[in-house]
Amino acid sequence: MKTAKISLNSIDKVKSFVNDITKFDYDFDLVSGRYVIDAKSIMGIFSLDLSKPIDLNIHADAGADEVLEVLKPYLV
Repeated sequence: MKTAKISLNSIDKVKSFVNDITKFDYDFDLVSGRYVIDAKSIMGIFSLDLSKPIDLNIHADAGADEVLEVLKPYLV
């Protein structure tokens, strides 16, 4: 598992993030404080505090670097 800090501070960023991340078959979690939600859930993302960076947990060992390459626009 890899962890990265991401920023989703606008509605357009959230929509494009979910579109990018659903292309992968891995599991992704977003962690904000004590809340953990599925990163592929647009409704779940909007339930988080998006004003500060969020931790993204990537549950893939082999393909994590490929995922991080696609998610570069969101990395902090």
